Amino acid sequence: MNPAPAAPDPTALAATLRTLATELGFTGLGIGGVDLAVAEQHLTDWLARGYHGDMAWMARHGAKRSRPAELVPGTLRVISVRMDYWPHGAAAPWPVLESPTLGYVSRYALGRDYHKRVRQRLQSLADGIAALIGPFGYRVFCDSAPVLEKPLAQQAGLGWIGKHTCLIDARGGSWFFLGEIYTDLPLPLDAPAGGHCGTCRACIDVCPTGAIVAPYVLDARRCISYLTIEHPGPIPEPLRPLLGNRIYGCDDCQLVCPWNKFARPTGEADFAPRHGLDAPRLIDLMDWTADQFDTRLAGSAIRRIGHQRWQRNIAVALGNAPAGDADTVACLRRHGDSASPLVAEHVAWALQRHGAG
Repeated sequence: MNPAPAAPDPTALAATLRTLATELGFTGLGIGGVDLAVAEQHLTDWLARGYHGDMAWMARHGAKRSRPAELVPGTLRVISVRMDYWPHGAAAPWPVLESPTLGYVSRYALGRDYHKRVRQRLQSLADGIAALIGPFGYRVFCDSAPVLEKPLAQQAGLGWIGKHTCLIDARGGSWFFLGEIYTDLPLPLDAPAGGHCGTCRACIDVCPTGAIVAPYVLDARRCISYLTIEHPGPIPEPLRPLLGNRIYGCDDCQLVCPWNKFARPTGEADFAPRHGLDAPRLIDLMDWTADQFDTRLAGSAIRRIGHQRWQRNIAVALGNAPAGDADTVACLRRHGDSASPLVAEHVAWALQRHGAG
């Protein structure tokens, strides 16, 4: 009879994990525990204030979001990874934001949808572990289940949650995606990351809508990323002028963060800009038909908001373009009779802004 394989040395396995992660394109890997009591209280308070807006899914699943072992029974450790996404060769953000006839798309969404890419790499990482030690208990995640990924990543030493509520790494900034493997392997824990925001409040001061209502507290209902992506209905009129030309997401708080001077461009071809979305003309985007939207944005994170919400956002940006511009007004009039009441209402608002209502 062959002897049973020896149990893997946890420290050696953790070192091998880091090597495998680097080979798969991850720029960081950390191992954390499952005690999220502090994060759970923060989430409870945030939800009680209604700061999640229409994101009802944030309140679902009870304690499973903050208690990994309840979501995946047997979980002892969470392996957190990061993958950089800052697109090499994309148009510089500030000149686009300062050009009102162009549309600004959050840099994470310029290329292909990250969810599938990160999950595929995580699965490959799990397969690599299984090849070394045999079957083990695990489940992979990338923004795909009730997971508090930023507190988990902080516990795993990948960075700290900044005042803008994004995760920051002192050696790599904040332009990265996160992913997790919940596992029953008793791996050695990494030291949690400490905070290094100090007295800086650049992100708070730059936010166009004042959504960062206190250090480390975001009111999503005022956040441009929420308004242009998650919010399904009309964008509140008082906030529309503040959106400027931001048509999908907002990066201002990260653009001014001094730690992002250490950010590195991604080596992932999938995250390179597609269809000129790094500096597109608003008029061109508004004229995309629903079929063109679906075809051109196939495989993009943007596609999930749908053509109607896309046009709603662009109509607001066109309303914020230089007043009375003939091409802008003509474009808005082409879409004034939209079959979508949501789009038609925002187009009417934009035309009024140009004195052409």
